[in-house]
Amino acid sequence: MAVTQQLARIPAEHLAACRRSADESPDGDPLWDPPPTDALDLDWAPLLLERVCLLGGLDSDHLNALRQSLEGDTVIDLEFLSKGPHAIGPFGPDPTALSATQVTHASELLGQIDFPALLAALPTDETEAATLIGNGADKIVDGPRKYLLGHFNALRDFYDGASQQQLLIVLWWD
Repeated sequence: MAVTQQLARIPAEHLAACRRSADESPDGDPLWDPPPTDALDLDWAPLLLERVCLLGGLDSDHLNALRQSLEGDTVIDLEFLSKGPHAIGPFGPDPTALSATQVTHASELLGQIDFPALLAALPTDETEAATLIGNGADKIVDGPRKYLLGHFNALRDFYDGASQQQLLIVLWWD
């Protein structure tokens, strides 16, 4: 089973209900089950997306926004989602989250990133580009460009949708 990065966009009220459920359940079950329409599987793209941004010379403000959108923040207490037997992301670091305000800020900056231009800064040969990106990019069928552009667009659109609805984003590896 491959462990991949997962994101869910949820209302603050849903997170509070999950916390209450975990507190009230004899086995700590938070009843965590975000709808599939509000979930995103980024596969192994996060490290590769960051690498392309570094190689393309993305400025620090936008790079930090990308990192935050991929790593979350530990300000929101999600300890109840890390406790077995119902822990989410038992194979990676503890889940993290971004507040609605942080989501809006990240969404604005992600929307300003010209990812096709960052990809254009890579060598035109897919094998050379994959070698430069590293981190397994050479194993991506048909090369990394299409894969990474699709994942960046999905991430940007996911954050845009969460921002428009003033939702939180929870991140974990599963």
